[in-house]
Amino acid sequence: MDAEAAKFIGAGLASIALVGAGIGIGQIFGSYLSGALRNPSAAQGQFTNLLLGFALAEATGLFGLGMAFLILFS
Repeated sequence: MDAEAAKFIGAGLASIALVGAGIGIGQIFGSYLSGALRNPSAAQGQFTNLLLGFALAEATGLFGLGMAFLILFS
């Protein structure tokens, strides 16, 4: 196996983090929506937690994507 093939394999493995980020974001918004429908008066109090969870999950995906690009183009 040459170095070019190893770069492609490494970039593909690093991009798996995007799948985890997508699942995490879906879980966060689904749980928020479920809780907001059960208790609408508490939905506004949990909105900041929703945004924080979304930002952390999205950052994980972006770090994985950045690592894949770093492996691929360096």
